[in-house]
Amino acid sequence: MEIRAIVTDIEGTTSSIDFVRDVLFPYARKRLPAFVETHGDTPEVQHWLHEAAKEAGIIEASRQEIIEMLLRWIDEDRKSTALKALQGMIWKDGYEAGDYRAHVYPEVPARLRAWRAQGLKLYVYSSGSVPAQKLFFRHSDAGDLGPLFAGYFDTQTGPKREAASYAAIAEAIDEQPAHILFLSDIVQELDAARAAGFQTGWLLRDPAQASGTPTHPAYPDFDAITV
Repeated sequence: MEIRAIVTDIEGTTSSIDFVRDVLFPYARKRLPAFVETHGDTPEVQHWLHEAAKEAGIIEASRQEIIEMLLRWIDEDRKSTALKALQGMIWKDGYEAGDYRAHVYPEVPARLRAWRAQGLKLYVYSSGSVPAQKLFFRHSDAGDLGPLFAGYFDTQTGPKREAASYAAIAEAIDEQPAHILFLSDIVQELDAARAAGFQTGWLLRDPAQASGTPTHPAYPDFDAITV
């Protein structure tokens, strides 16, 4: 079946999990308390603090209690839309200050450009917020890759391990699921995408990840993917 669009995950797929875990998460964790204290009265931050409290089932809490909860969620790598939004605001400051550049695997930029040159539309679906995704690719260590992507999706579209989320993406980009290739390093995400009718590609950059027979087409890197 012809591929017309590619939707890609970020961590472990286009980019090293280590960068997110060892650079971005600690950066946000260290700065979150001061960020909330200094920006907590702005409408956008207020909105996401309220959403975090609602997600936790908290009716009333002090700002300090919310901060402590968010720090705990960072340590747990909780897939909270509110937390991801707040982290994205903090990361924006770090990118713009030049404190770091987002990691992408060496073959990824050229392969993305080649796919675009073939006329394929490229999208991102990650648990990180859409603003954080845009910052990530705009400030990559390979330069600004943002213009290569036609759109971005995060957990506001739905959980990454539920087929309905992928059906929603197909509808949003106005493409038949069978013509969309989803790339990820997480089998449960690939299972959900396949259940929605997508084609799938399992990025198996570390062969030690595999156990038994792969249930999805497996690739060591983007160069091995033929579309």
